[in-house]
Amino acid sequence: MNKIREEQEKLFMVDKIDPFILYGINDANLKIIEKYFPIQLVARGNQVKIIGSETSVRDVESILSELIFVANKNQNVLPEDVETIVHIVKADSTVDEESRNEHQLHSKDELNNVVLFTKNGFVQPRTAGQTEIINQTKNCDIVIVIGPAGTGKTYLAVSLAVAALKNKEVKKIVLARPAVEAGESLGFLPGDYREKIDPYLRPLYDALDEMIPRELLKKYLEQSIIEVIPLAYMRGRTLNNAFVILDEAQNATSMQMKMFLTRLGVNSRAIVNGDITQVDLPSKPQSGLIEIQRILKDVEGIAFVYLDRKDVVRHRLVRDIIHAYDEHKK
Repeated sequence: MNKIREEQEKLFMVDKIDPFILYGINDANLKIIEKYFPIQLVARGNQVKIIGSETSVRDVESILSELIFVANKNQNVLPEDVETIVHIVKADSTVDEESRNEHQLHSKDELNNVVLFTKNGFVQPRTAGQTEIINQTKNCDIVIVIGPAGTGKTYLAVSLAVAALKNKEVKKIVLARPAVEAGESLGFLPGDYREKIDPYLRPLYDALDEMIPRELLKKYLEQSIIEVIPLAYMRGRTLNNAFVILDEAQNATSMQMKMFLTRLGVNSRAIVNGDITQVDLPSKPQSGLIEIQRILKDVEGIAFVYLDRKDVVRHRLVRDIIHAYDEHKK
């Protein structure tokens, strides 16, 4: 009797795809899910009734949502796709449950500020500047963030993009960085061009790796649902339904910055991150990030957020180092 009282029923709507693709032949895909969870799935038209415990229902909803995402991309859902996503969700379920228990200790306002749940906990703003980034992202299609190292610009931007992808607000993420030499020479690095530029893109991969299970991230990268590319690779493209991030934007030239900002298509948004004190271009005035502060300051729909050493979230010495350099310049 207790088990019956604990069970709940939830209707899951299948939209934007043919339900048959999701269900599989003779509901084979649904049967795979039932094999791993103590639930019952009843498919009727474009609705799936999920019967089981609250935790199992929540996990199966996540699996069905991910499978719809796969179906939209590939126009097919293979049994191995189902197996992969089931294992990922089951592995994450324990971590998420621990996170939820921890969150219960926090106030409702704090929970509302959570951007993303990850395998290492959750991402939420830790400073007033980071809170402003989140608020401006909700209100503006382009947010330009300028601040020193250690203020969490890259990590927060990537977490906002991943959250938008998971919530189906966008269909893809594009992360770009200028491949500009910061005292090193690309020509002396080993390997082909892709191997030479990989170190420039590594911080973006590291952030993604913390936020998305590795197998799912690999699938997203293979299917170009997530792209991590040098800035030059964006030329000539139009990005619809995308969350686009330009990192280390102080190293984008004026022409590159214009090129990046004009790639946005329908239902797309962008975050531009940079530190105007660390320009690696031959001439500092060439920085497109410095220039757009004058050009775009009055354009509606574009917001500027300025961070300072009070927003540093790395080791406390990073804040002191930034302060020492600022004093030295004075």
